[in-house]
Amino acid sequence: MKNLFPQELNRRGFISATAAATLASGIAPLPALAAESAGNLHLGTFRFDVTPPMGHSLCGGWIKPVVGVDDPLEAIGYVLLGAGKPIVVCVVDWTGLLNSAHIQWRQALADAAGTTIDRVAVHCVHQHNAPFACLDSEEIVLAQGDLPHIVERDFFLECLDAGREAVGKAMKQTTPVTHVARSQAKVDKVAGNRRLIGLDGKVISQRGSSSRSPQHHAYPEGLIDPMLKTVAFYNGDKKLAACHYYACHPMSYYGDGRVSADFCGLARKQMQKQEPDCTHMYFNGCGGNIGAGKYNNGSKEMRPVLTQRILDGMVAAQETLVPEAIESIRWETEDILPPINPAFDEEALMRQINDKTQRVVHRNRPSYTVAWIRRIQAMVPITLSCMHINDVSLVHLPSESFIEYQLRAQAAAPNRFVACAAYSDGGPWYIPTADAYPQGGYAVSVAHCAAGMDPILSGGIASMLSRV
Repeated sequence: MKNLFPQELNRRGFISATAAATLASGIAPLPALAAESAGNLHLGTFRFDVTPPMGHSLCGGWIKPVVGVDDPLEAIGYVLLGAGKPIVVCVVDWTGLLNSAHIQWRQALADAAGTTIDRVAVHCVHQHNAPFACLDSEEIVLAQGDLPHIVERDFFLECLDAGREAVGKAMKQTTPVTHVARSQAKVDKVAGNRRLIGLDGKVISQRGSSSRSPQHHAYPEGLIDPMLKTVAFYNGDKKLAACHYYACHPMSYYGDGRVSADFCGLARKQMQKQEPDCTHMYFNGCGGNIGAGKYNNGSKEMRPVLTQRILDGMVAAQETLVPEAIESIRWETEDILPPINPAFDEEALMRQINDKTQRVVHRNRPSYTVAWIRRIQAMVPITLSCMHINDVSLVHLPSESFIEYQLRAQAAAPNRFVACAAYSDGGPWYIPTADAYPQGGYAVSVAHCAAGMDPILSGGIASMLSRV
């Protein structure tokens, strides 16, 4: 079997004999880190265009490719200097970055900032009229000769070059950062739990990102996190950057080939217009089982309505920000090696990919699963990360994590302001909780990890939050 991941990416702790005992649990040994100084912090922001060209695949090639651009896509982020090696945090208006594509993106930004890859977090907004980049899947489908691209490599590499240039410029144009502020506000009539559970304890229906079903609209919101959280960095009283966090699948409608950042990205852009001197970023929280289908019928008229509701939450959170002097800052990481879902078999998946009688979606999508299986067999872990600033903790999590992980993170540190960004490394696909597997449903059926991922991910989150 070909190893699709360079040997140097098989991170420390997972290839040494001393790590053998921890591999059984899937959690890497705790790093011995000293507290990082907050005495001379500087912040630089960056943004660069990542809009795919005409004809490029969207959402992995199984929906209509690019026929036009309603609003351009961006990668936006910041570099933080003065707390040990530089820290880079970036969010991309793409559906996802998976496996080696995510690693290469982080490595490119790390190189540009002169730091190590473990101090770089890259997330995606996850709207669907956008690229869903997995270079390993691209190799698999290219070998077929008759399937659409997952992501075009030349375009992907152009984005990496743009990222290196943008981060390099940000490193030379930093501003002192002295204060941090955090607040939150409720978002009304956007999020609802996607998994509708029947009296027998099983999923009876998936309430997606949009729905015209009266039944879907009648069910209550269910378990969600209704709060939009904002964390902002300041130089004195001047706001430099604001990070907004909210958990919900960010699609109003898609599949028409019209590139868009959709309602969450559009709300961010409106916020940017209102405060042009502050760099605004939007991070999707643990929205794997959260969508707008209770309130969204999928019509074009609903996109601006949902946009306004998110924007209202951002504005309300902004109004109660109170800057506090930064007294402490710390960056934590945790490497985990998730277990493969035993429901998937690589040979069977490759037969499906090779079957030219199948629809494109039934051949392209399995390539993501094969890429994941090969990744785990190569022992390439997922890196979780967390930045602690005063009593604020910014938690960076993979893929389509269920909302329970976000709520658990907040409960694990009740005296801290915990904001979760998910949709970093998208390799695992959905990450349900252990008790969701026997309930069934779509997310469980396509989850690349076994139920044993729950204690591994939950343990990693709790470990990072304990190291303050």
